[in-house]
Amino acid sequence: MNTLLINDLTKTYSNGVKALDGINLKITNGMFGLLGANGAGKSSLMRTIASLQEPSSGTISFNDIDVVKQPNEIRKQLGYLPQEFGVYPKISAEKLLNHLAVLKGILNKKERKEQVTALLQQVNLYQHRKKSVYTFSGGMRQRFGIAQALLANPKLIIVDEPTAGLDPEESNRFLNLLSEIGENVIVILSTHIVEDVRDLCPKMAILSNGKIITQGNPSELVGTITGKIWSKIVPKKDVNVYKKAFNVISTKLVSGKTQIRVLSETKPDASFELIVPNLEDFYFTTLFNQTSNKA
Repeated sequence: MNTLLINDLTKTYSNGVKALDGINLKITNGMFGLLGANGAGKSSLMRTIASLQEPSSGTISFNDIDVVKQPNEIRKQLGYLPQEFGVYPKISAEKLLNHLAVLKGILNKKERKEQVTALLQQVNLYQHRKKSVYTFSGGMRQRFGIAQALLANPKLIIVDEPTAGLDPEESNRFLNLLSEIGENVIVILSTHIVEDVRDLCPKMAILSNGKIITQGNPSELVGTITGKIWSKIVPKKDVNVYKKAFNVISTKLVSGKTQIRVLSETKPDASFELIVPNLEDFYFTTLFNQTSNKA
């Protein structure tokens, strides 16, 4: 069993921005979803775990390796797919993956060739191995990105916003691939897309303004708001009126009309319908409560 322990982690940049504020997490084998809006601090946390930047304070350990003091040791066991995965122009997928394998320390030529071939097959790119990676579609490039992250059999894999910009079919293919990988290692899926976490992750945390505001099993977390989420279709012009009168956690266009979802222990009024909540409702409820507490 692999274990990642993060204790009281903070990161303040030179411009004074506090990106991480007292992060505490324990993550073991399987898929772990880190959910948060853009700017919540997800990428700062991923970069710090990956030893690409040092924290201002706090500790990170992975299987008893001190990530801050022994960055080279964690890098040997780490697979990382950043939000922006750049590639060299005019070099084939096969050659680029081979080059990256050398950088990862796979120096035996036979072993390297076997691993490159196996990974290209695993991510369904073997038939495209002679093509330049920069000509790939978004989904193909992300699949290549996970292939390079899997070089040298890492025990900790970090993927940062992996499905942003992918069409639904490519996104599903990519997520299924991640799910297969995540059985015997830790895979941290950092995303602002709720469906990615709902479909894949038995454990998750919500990050907002650099802080973990809740964590647990997605289904159990959603269970805490059962019987408290109400829905109604309203004219767009009346949305602000409802926001003043009720705890509106989200609005969504449905067939050209606006559906509001309201958090309430009791029926807001006779025109509202009780709905079965989902993870998106829990996410918006958590953010709503955090904002309300600040106010």
